[in-house]
Amino acid sequence: MARDGRSDGIVVRGLARVQWDAWYDTLLRAFGGVPEPAEERELFNALTEIDRSLGAWDGEECVGTAGAFSFRLTVPGGAAVPAAGVTMVSVAATHRRRGLLTSLMRRQLDDVRSWGWPLAVLTASEPDIYGRFGYAVATHRVDVEVDTARVRLSVPPGTDEVRLRYAAPADVLDVCEAVYARKVPGRPGMLVRLPGWERLPLLDPEASRAGASPLQCVLAERDGEVAGYARFRVRPESDAGGPRGTVIVEDTEALDAAAHAALWRFLFDIDLTCTLTARGRPVDEPWQYLVSDPRRCHPRLHDALYVRLVDVGAALEARAYQAPVDVVLDVEDAFCPWNGGRWRLIGDTKGASCERTDEAADLALSVRELGAAYLGGVTLDALAAAGRVRELRQGALAEASVAFASTVAPWLPHGF
Repeated sequence: MARDGRSDGIVVRGLARVQWDAWYDTLLRAFGGVPEPAEERELFNALTEIDRSLGAWDGEECVGTAGAFSFRLTVPGGAAVPAAGVTMVSVAATHRRRGLLTSLMRRQLDDVRSWGWPLAVLTASEPDIYGRFGYAVATHRVDVEVDTARVRLSVPPGTDEVRLRYAAPADVLDVCEAVYARKVPGRPGMLVRLPGWERLPLLDPEASRAGASPLQCVLAERDGEVAGYARFRVRPESDAGGPRGTVIVEDTEALDAAAHAALWRFLFDIDLTCTLTARGRPVDEPWQYLVSDPRRCHPRLHDALYVRLVDVGAALEARAYQAPVDVVLDVEDAFCPWNGGRWRLIGDTKGASCERTDEAADLALSVRELGAAYLGGVTLDALAAAGRVRELRQGALAEASVAFASTVAPWLPHGF
């Protein structure tokens, strides 16, 4: 297949700026055809990287879309690694079952490799689609609905010394972003916020509030310095028994245990409310270990970030390992065959090397298993128990599984 075409007359090529509206409307139609609020459309118009976007065209009609954002993703050890944030993928319903998605994925991964980026990542609207292209779920998120009328927090020393104050979200954007930036290196899976992306948490179209308030913000301060923030909404409700409002947590970060506890205690105690909901939170977020009754928090686990190693050697060298490891991996990768073969990985907490080798393999696995384990949230032991990793040298599995793991759960802070 030619780089910019297909044999059936449908052409896959890079996007031109003047084509953005038709391209984006094709995407919206594939996801149900509901128009987005104007401010959201404007933001994603500005964020779209035209030179990293692809369109499939049947004559003058756009029938497929795919894009990539130039992200840097944190990995175990704290490094921020270049990663293609795969996004806006769609195929028109009139053009399904023609291999068009495969063509878009083929062209995109070839492009990512040519850019020299070792990783591609995405969030999946339908998880079963992307496995055949080498993506695997590497992070999870938790959604909660807390009965705050019955659940209380047992807070650590110093919580009462934290001062809380309301602030207009836009007015304190810079200090909130500074808190976020300090948190990024400490948790794998987080995204370094590039210019423009700081606007995403402030999107507040009235049509999307579902009866809730405009976005609110509270800062946590100590000695005049901002130590955390919470962005949230309140949905007032009542019944015959009185007020039964809901606090909707949109975004919160804190730099220490006391600030974290102060913010969550505030969110739990907002007047005229008895429910708190939060979506997409880290699976090990500290407030969960402060609650009086975890059963009344109703946690629900979901898949989040899917990872694809585009360059196995560079990707495995980019992260650190929590224990010494010296292992030969026999990697299978049908869709990106340049990754296939044996790789010797030597690493520890200070860094790693990963080079091709003719030595006997210690573990056999596909690129999907490497993607699942890459950020440290899915263990190689668990994948082996599922029959996805084969141990060829006794002891190699335990060694590698401990080394790949992360003591902090990987987490994707927002979608894209």
